[in-house]
Amino acid sequence: MEFADKHILIVGASSGIGLATARLLAQLGARLYTASRHLSPELAELGTTFLPLDATQPLGPALEALPDVLHGVVYCPGSIRLRPFERIAPDDFRADFEVNVMGAVQVLQATMKRLKKANGASVVLFSTVAAETGMTFHTSVATAKAAVEGLTRALAAEYAASNIRINAVAPSLTNTPLAAALLSSPEKIEAGAKRHPLQRIGQPQDVAYMASFLLSDHSSFITGQVHAVDGGMGRLK
Repeated sequence: MEFADKHILIVGASSGIGLATARLLAQLGARLYTASRHLSPELAELGTTFLPLDATQPLGPALEALPDVLHGVVYCPGSIRLRPFERIAPDDFRADFEVNVMGAVQVLQATMKRLKKANGASVVLFSTVAAETGMTFHTSVATAKAAVEGLTRALAAEYAASNIRINAVAPSLTNTPLAAALLSSPEKIEAGAKRHPLQRIGQPQDVAYMASFLLSDHSSFITGQVHAVDGGMGRLK
């Protein structure tokens, strides 16, 4: 995969899957613009063009520094709020919806004109295996991510004529800071691994490779799809 001279925006690139995707795309020659609330030391090492951004707030001029043409947008911010349904307040549902859905909506509305100018652009959003496979205590995040999948398909239909491809990636439990509480002991890691047919926890690089493929010209005939990177959890027994 080659990304020379391609301008790509990654929102939520300071850690986890976003950082792994930024590292991979930087190695492949992409000209990266990264946006998040904080510039982590790991992200600073990549030397990307950094844009301070909180996607749950009005964007204002945050993305005005982007180039006139964008070839790709990756929206990585997410949440993992695992509680019994009766202990999830309506405001918690709203907060998960804001970061997972409305943040993506804001970013895409702010960048769509730049994507259209690329004459062949790609957007990658993130769902979860729990959006399609019912899992205990995942009510809030599954609801929000199911909305992301609906957004993916609707936008893919709307912008196909503009040659903008829009896909989503649906990981399972992945070894990121967001999932740290779920992987905080050897016992938890072992239990999480056993839930996957491939008998291991996902790594950020596993997901980054899929995201990079979907941004590349190798996936030029793929749009409106949700791609599972879940060790078989969603389909296999």
